[in-house]
Amino acid sequence: MPTNVTAEYKKAEMSFRQAEEPRERLSCLKEMLRTIPKHKGTEHLQADIKTRIKQLTEELAAPRKGGGRKGPSHTVRAEGAAQIALVGPPNVGKSSLHARLTGAHSEIGPYPYTTKLPLPGMLRFEDICFQLVDLPPVSADFMEPWMGNALQSADAALLVVDINDPACVDHVTAIRRQLDEKRIVLSEHWPGLIEEGASASEAGASSEEADNLFQVTLPTVLIANKCDLGPDFSDVQVLEELLDVRFPALTTSVASGAGLDRIGPLLFKGLRIVRVYTKLPGKDADLERPFTLRSGGTVYDLARLVHKDVAESFHFARIWGSGQFKGQQVGADHVLIDRDVLELHSK
Repeated sequence: MPTNVTAEYKKAEMSFRQAEEPRERLSCLKEMLRTIPKHKGTEHLQADIKTRIKQLTEELAAPRKGGGRKGPSHTVRAEGAAQIALVGPPNVGKSSLHARLTGAHSEIGPYPYTTKLPLPGMLRFEDICFQLVDLPPVSADFMEPWMGNALQSADAALLVVDINDPACVDHVTAIRRQLDEKRIVLSEHWPGLIEEGASASEAGASSEEADNLFQVTLPTVLIANKCDLGPDFSDVQVLEELLDVRFPALTTSVASGAGLDRIGPLLFKGLRIVRVYTKLPGKDADLERPFTLRSGGTVYDLARLVHKDVAESFHFARIWGSGQFKGQQVGADHVLIDRDVLELHSK
């Protein structure tokens, strides 16, 4: 954060962090550039803002044909409890894994670069869904130029590798280098997986990363695929030793289904998902379609998810779950926990 910034700039930056659509992000960037203090201490940030404005403008102004944008979209609107990007080198079974987990019809073939465009699908876990986005493979020689933009809306990543491949370490190193150039960081730090007793430095290791406005930091799970072909979990540990990382790791097999049922629970815990059910006065709660927040989310955050007008006219809520008693009246700043039931009241 630059020194002596105005309240206007802080507001624009916060809006940018929360924006999901490219046009909304572009509008926020222009407002940030307009309001940022113009002095030597902010020159680097000003240059970053201008670069991002140029990239988004070019993306949104792509040539049009027949009234529509020429060519397919390379970004996927986030849906579900979280958006999870699948990244990996060629021929590791990434698209097969995506198809098995989501039922989406990925193009699958025994040759490299079968996946050409982002393909979304939904992974169901209990009563919520995670959006898994299959992305084209990344190698030392090539990464799709739009990959950085496609990962902007992701909340986490599954780094899929073939643990049997002797070049596995080189592949992962190349992927991390390619993504680093786009300011995409695959991080081993998950909010919900910090062990009790972890040091402050470990728990806060990613805080510096989060301070970089245009850096996307993705908590990452290492998926050691094709475990039916012989790898042992000790091979995964050796791989991480060689890479000097400690990603949470799972061994999986699309062929046998081994390990696939562990992905949903890990994402749920690691991202600290909180499910909240809503009800109307005098009616039963809808227990089939919860809203989802992250740990620390408040009643006001939930009201915003329901509708912005509900948030603006919020008066109070009644809660079943984290209240001291059933139906307790709470305010907008009440922190919600998993499986709370909420009844919103407007002015």
